Amino acid sequence: MSDELTLIVTDDTSTPQVEGEKGWGQAVQQRLASFKEVKLSASELEQKMNAFLQLVARLFGQVDRQIGSQSGMRLDEVELAVEISAEGEVKLIAGGKAAGRGAITLKFKRAEQG
Repeated sequence: MSDELTLIVTDDTSTPQVEGEKGWGQAVQQRLASFKEVKLSASELEQKMNAFLQLVARLFGQVDRQIGSQSGMRLDEVELAVEISAEGEVKLIAGGKAAGRGAITLKFKRAEQG
């Protein structure tokens, strides 16, 4: 039985995005040349995403417990930017680096209790 494959388009360079570049200048051409397509096993990618989500759940569960025990507040919402590498690694992107990188935004909101 064969595993499904997922096509991932990656940018393997650290070339900064070109802002204000018009036409097909050399910097834009270099940026486009850095993209490549990689086929990954869907089940392997699923396992890595599940492991990442379990880690996030543990981390924010701990934050929720510490905040709640000290102040009576609770964590209601978390938004994370995630990137999938050419190797299928699921990476958390910190700070403003997610802008324009094709990151996946995951938004977790506490379920209403009622």
